[in-house]
Amino acid sequence: MDIDALLRTPSQVISSLDYRRDRWRNGLGWTREILRLPAQGDGWALRLSVAEIEQDAAFSAFPGVERELVLLQGNGVRLRFADGRVAEVLPPHGRVRFAGEEALDGELVDGTTHDFNLMWKRGLLQAELLHRPLVGSMFFFCEPGVAWALYLLAGHAEFGADSGLPPMQAGDTAWLGAGERQRHALQGGGELLAIRVATGG
Repeated sequence: MDIDALLRTPSQVISSLDYRRDRWRNGLGWTREILRLPAQGDGWALRLSVAEIEQDAAFSAFPGVERELVLLQGNGVRLRFADGRVAEVLPPHGRVRFAGEEALDGELVDGTTHDFNLMWKRGLLQAELLHRPLVGSMFFFCEPGVAWALYLLAGHAEFGADSGLPPMQAGDTAWLGAGERQRHALQGGGELLAIRVATGG
């Protein structure tokens, strides 16, 4: 798999209206897939999605994958791991990182939740997720082997006029592809999840 080529996937804004909704592998919840690299097949290196958890359920296993979960809507979910650990993902935007091969069950605190789900292949990529307010302008630097994914939690945002990218509404995602060193300016108001994706493990 050519990881450098994957990260050079062209910059784009993905509307929340275009996310693909599918059943979980274990049939116990729904996923709205935002982005998968490569775009086809199960042999992906990076996947962004929104999980809809409607009932207490076991999580699907993803061996060799690192995962990070961020609460978007709802009263939270309690993750119970097979080794006895418990992680609570609570409002407003609680988060937890864990290994995809770990056996765990999700227990709803009170009603359905929607959760941002970041997954990347260990050893191929590194990913760092930041939760930041958007006030005025923010700058994101792409370069060879470094790309960014931006999920707008709330508010509105737009890139510079020369970017060729459309404005973002709450729930949309921007992918800023790697390549020659470039500065992307994002302006607006609200808050976002910013994910730095880089080659290497």
